[in-house]
Amino acid sequence: MPLQSSFAESALTLKQQLGQKLMLDLRYYCEQKIGEQDIGEQKCRTPVTHLPADLANIITKHNIGGVILFAENIDTVPQVIKLNNDLQKAAAKSALGLPLFISIDQEGGRVARIPRDVGTSFTGNMSIGATYKEHGTHFAKESARIIADELLALGVNVNYAPTVDVNMNPDNPVINVRSYGEDPQLVAKLGGAQVAGFENNGVISSLKHFPGHGDTNVDSHTGLPKVMHDKETIWQQDLPPFKEIIKNQQPGMIMTAHIQYPALDNSTFVSKEGKTMIKPATMSRKIITDLLRDELGYQGVVITDALDMAGISHFFEPIEAVINTFAAGVDIALMPIEIRSPKDLAVLETLLERLENEVKRGTLNADEVSASATRILKLKEKFNLTTQLDDEAAIKKAQLLLGDQHHRKVEAELALAAITEVKNEKHTLPLKLKENTKVHIIMPDTRKCFALQQALLDNTHTLLSFSCTSLQGFEPLSTLKELNEADVIIAANASPKQSAVEVGGMDDLADNPEFAIADQSAALESLLKQAKLANKKTVFVSLRAPYDIAQFGKFGDAVLATYAYNIDVDTDEKIAGPAFTALAKVLLGKAPAKGQLPVTINGIN
Repeated sequence: MPLQSSFAESALTLKQQLGQKLMLDLRYYCEQKIGEQDIGEQKCRTPVTHLPADLANIITKHNIGGVILFAENIDTVPQVIKLNNDLQKAAAKSALGLPLFISIDQEGGRVARIPRDVGTSFTGNMSIGATYKEHGTHFAKESARIIADELLALGVNVNYAPTVDVNMNPDNPVINVRSYGEDPQLVAKLGGAQVAGFENNGVISSLKHFPGHGDTNVDSHTGLPKVMHDKETIWQQDLPPFKEIIKNQQPGMIMTAHIQYPALDNSTFVSKEGKTMIKPATMSRKIITDLLRDELGYQGVVITDALDMAGISHFFEPIEAVINTFAAGVDIALMPIEIRSPKDLAVLETLLERLENEVKRGTLNADEVSASATRILKLKEKFNLTTQLDDEAAIKKAQLLLGDQHHRKVEAELALAAITEVKNEKHTLPLKLKENTKVHIIMPDTRKCFALQQALLDNTHTLLSFSCTSLQGFEPLSTLKELNEADVIIAANASPKQSAVEVGGMDDLADNPEFAIADQSAALESLLKQAKLANKKTVFVSLRAPYDIAQFGKFGDAVLATYAYNIDVDTDEKIAGPAFTALAKVLLGKAPAKGQLPVTINGIN
């Protein structure tokens, strides 16, 4: 059913209010038991691609407010539409009958949950930042509009985007190219344009990560970062994008950061291991209520970042974490407890009972909980969320819309407009390739080698000879021979290493704590030095955060930045992605590099 305005005004029971304040993670679920042992005692890795009865029942029973989807929940367009419609049907059967927030991380670029060959993922925020001087807010608006259209077609109504962190730290392991750049005013303009692009097209946006994750050198998935800015720096650097967008647009949601900000709140808590620590922003009443609500005037829904991240889970038991976030003034707890097997359903019951008791006890303010639930209901009403859905019509529409020709065209245009020429000595670019020119490509892995090779072949009629070095592993003697025989060397690097957010989250770290790609910089530097000694024409390409140009740029006769290396097509016949196609066009002189660095690199800007 569509949300009735009367719900937003009518009194919900306390239990119903609390159920609306939970956003559950249904990434994996194992229903079966082995003998008397609950399979949850093992590691459950059965993706939820259809809705198990257990999970449908808890949504109905507890009037749950929303869910978050991951890549594992998405196999095909028909499948995910059916899953989302079944989730809404379960919500329709609840006492309130209110529709769910169905949410996802589809920022574009590094963070995209919909398979790249299915949906349009774009090349990300820093590539948008690189286009600003030439194109203004065009690509921010267009990319958000297209992502919103595709999400809505799948039944997703909340996107955890845009990221409006101002990336001030070259060593930031988790934000970097997820930021538009280092200029707070630029970030505010482009972030505001994306909020409009999402929300004018029916998808609720969620600014993140308040009050700013841009100057950290710790990933809050793996630790608890601390920002030591004074108040003046915070107001000049971290807060302006949030302040401006709140003032002009009042976005539907804002997501908190699991980060300590002593200048904003130096009050402490005692961790579950007995250590006294400064409160993270997610649990700080001074930051969430006094600053965000009262001083900045934000009236919308505040949601936590995932509560299973180490920045919270290493220091708090799950139920205590939820109580602390609600006490700070947060509206929605994202991923409050892990639900992986039937035994976890009892933990959810315990959580809700405990929250109810904390309200009755006065630890949580009953009026604030009620006001919070009202904000949630009003947001659902504003976006006209509904549980009345037609699977067949939705599937037909989505199959035509997702990744359609026009969407891919805009994606390709952004990728090309972002390519930035940082250096071009000896008239190296464009490359003048004759018949049988030997091109040696150095890449982080062989798939990226093949993607660039394919893109070059697609954009020239000249017969070329290729060889490849993968930095994941290579034989030094044969590589040295290929370097010496090459006419042109194109060497690329992707740094920093992957963060958990790119591949999904904390479950990936649990599966493989060392999942991030190995540091390849020493091997790359050695190869670039050999190329320079051999006097080879060399192009260095920064594939992700362009800060690596400070280390490797001196070895290249020409230096380019792409900000992305998405591969959208990966079959036996073809490996391709928009960033590689754009890179090939610039290398061959088919298009100019008009992007501008949105961050400073050793004085280059």
